[in-house]
Amino acid sequence: MHLTARDIAQLVHGELTGNPDQIVTGVAGIREAQPGDLAFLASPRYCSALKTTKAAAVILARDAKIETGSDIGASGPVLIRVDDPVAAFTQVVQRFMPPPVRFAPGIHPTAVIAPDAKLGKDVSIQPHAVIEAGAVIGDRTVIGANNYIGHGCVIGADCLLYPNVTVREYTVLGNRVILHSGVVLGADGFGYEEVDGQYRKIPQVGIVEIGDDVEIGANSTVDRARFGKTRIGRGTKIDNLVQIAHNCVIGENCVICGQAGMAGSTILGNHVTLAGQAGLAGHLSVGDGAVIMAQAGLTKDAPPKTFMLGSPAYPHHEAKRIFAAIRQLPETQARLRELEKLIAELRERLK
Repeated sequence: MHLTARDIAQLVHGELTGNPDQIVTGVAGIREAQPGDLAFLASPRYCSALKTTKAAAVILARDAKIETGSDIGASGPVLIRVDDPVAAFTQVVQRFMPPPVRFAPGIHPTAVIAPDAKLGKDVSIQPHAVIEAGAVIGDRTVIGANNYIGHGCVIGADCLLYPNVTVREYTVLGNRVILHSGVVLGADGFGYEEVDGQYRKIPQVGIVEIGDDVEIGANSTVDRARFGKTRIGRGTKIDNLVQIAHNCVIGENCVICGQAGMAGSTILGNHVTLAGQAGLAGHLSVGDGAVIMAQAGLTKDAPPKTFMLGSPAYPHHEAKRIFAAIRQLPETQARLRELEKLIAELRERLK
């Protein structure tokens, strides 16, 4: 398949600079693009890549600043300016890529479904799925191959559970939830007490509740509550390899990046971001709009709209000063030794 730059500009309602008949045959990142590819530029820090990219055309923001004197748009790539480069590029990608896989309604003969399980209209139950007694599956939901849906689970409408997902007993999913392969919801929380030198398991009798429009990445886990609910709010997006412990409460429209982990009973407000490998101690509260930056170790509450950095985590302005001082420690130590030597010499003279 191929499109002209003119075709793409019309598709995304963009403003074109350069050859409108330039042929585009594929899509790629701006640094990886080869002749014939369409790329996009969403961040100003990548503007320098316009000078070296091999892309035939580049989608960028209408107000993106291009260095004066550049030949971009003349002998360089065709420029297509739009209001939202990411959305426009996604729209074009959908023209070049194969259509998304659609699962036809129906129940595969190898699926095992309890007689009292309730299935909505137009559900799709894929091979070797197991749906236990008392489970409820909403309209148009897809239960992928080898999925396990435990006793009494309630899954809303238009959900998509990719292969090899485990949803343990009494878990509740809202509508339009997406679970990627390897997700485990409702495993027992990590709760033990030491009795006579041995660890005794504390019963975990709560549930997991997932709000509408939540997406959870591959091999992430959400533990059931010791009692009550472990809850994830509407619209929250969770990356791969994330651990959410028992009785955590996550607000709406949060973003939790890969390898982040939360200990038990931690509470996140709305629109909170946990960057990659952030770790949160238990029984903490993180305010609305806070950002816990990559590899931060949070050991105390974070107020709303703060940026926390470091381990232990501090507000990022304070953390930057600490890190700057740490980098200067070798020079500071050398100066201290010189001062100690000078003080010793002055003492000798005073004697």
